Amino acid sequence: MNHHQVRESFNRLKAYCERENFKGWDPYDGLNSWVIQKTFLGKSRFFRLAWIQLFKRSPINFRPIFGVKKAYNPKGLGLFLTGYCNLYKVEKKKEYLDKINELAQQIISLKTDGYSGACWGYNFDWQARAFFQPKYTPTVVATTFIADALLEAYEVTKNQIYLNTVISASKFVLNDLNKSYDDDDDYTFSYSPLDSTQVYNAGLLGAKLLCLTYKYTKDEALLKNAKKVVSYVCKKQNADGSWSYGTLPFHQWIDNFHTGYNLECIHIYRQVSNDAFYDHQLKIGMDYYLKTFFTPEGISKYYNDQTFPIDIHAPAQLVVTLSRFGNFNQNKDLIDKVLIWTINNMQSPQGYFYYQKKKLVTSRISYIRWAQSWMFYAFSFYLLEASENE
Repeated sequence: MNHHQVRESFNRLKAYCERENFKGWDPYDGLNSWVIQKTFLGKSRFFRLAWIQLFKRSPINFRPIFGVKKAYNPKGLGLFLTGYCNLYKVEKKKEYLDKINELAQQIISLKTDGYSGACWGYNFDWQARAFFQPKYTPTVVATTFIADALLEAYEVTKNQIYLNTVISASKFVLNDLNKSYDDDDDYTFSYSPLDSTQVYNAGLLGAKLLCLTYKYTKDEALLKNAKKVVSYVCKKQNADGSWSYGTLPFHQWIDNFHTGYNLECIHIYRQVSNDAFYDHQLKIGMDYYLKTFFTPEGISKYYNDQTFPIDIHAPAQLVVTLSRFGNFNQNKDLIDKVLIWTINNMQSPQGYFYYQKKKLVTSRISYIRWAQSWMFYAFSFYLLEASENE
């Protein structure tokens, strides 16, 4: 019954995303508004921060009123691309192969020029508390998810352009991102070339890209640098297995899906390198993740110490983390509970998934990257696991 309900839910989501041609809005795209782009208000850091938070937090969608258009988000396209690659592994349909090539080529056309290698950013200006990122400023997060997807596309199509693009992206990570060192000469990568923040999942995603590239190039320098990042982040792990988001005073929260990122990336380093040194950190991290962030009813908590807001990103990342980690089957009951609760409570009649449920209100705005691409991505891993267990 669970498999049938998941498959039916996925089919409705897939139909919606294909109708939208994979374009849409984003929680953080408020700065694409004419109010910011064409008036003096956009020059104020404080107004930009307030404006983006208004658009992100409001359950009312102001975007059509203020001229924010649906668009391609490169990272979102990367998640869809991985999803279609997983679907092709399950069933070798021509329609999936066509989508793989279509999405891969669209992604490559959206590369940001002017750096040491291939890289990607988001399709909107982004004002965070720590820094400002102009539209398409490349980030390690977007670049790594896209590189992962292009490698999957390469495995399906053997199109050398896809592999070469990923090898190029490893040069962006090593040469263009800023590095923050600790006393042992380990380091982590910055989020982008324009900042020097130490965000743990961002550093680990850079290490993941280096590990994935190593599988094809066998360049030992890639693994050496990846180990430095893994070591840096593992030393920041709390005794209970958790990680805060980063090092800044306002980055001290502990949340669901970034914990999942961390575990996935360290595990990929373990797989590629055969280095068992961090197995203890992986074990206590996974134990903390599974015990802390999911309720017996199947609700995915956002933070370690509170349930709300219930964010669509969290259940999606659970499926991916456990699939990539290799303990999907051991936790199948939890995964089914989480997915069924999410489908029943966060999927619209139109097939798309809501962004967040708060205590008193639900944001039902359809966000293509944050919600739809992530659930598409998660469902594809679920269906792949199911096919391998048949």
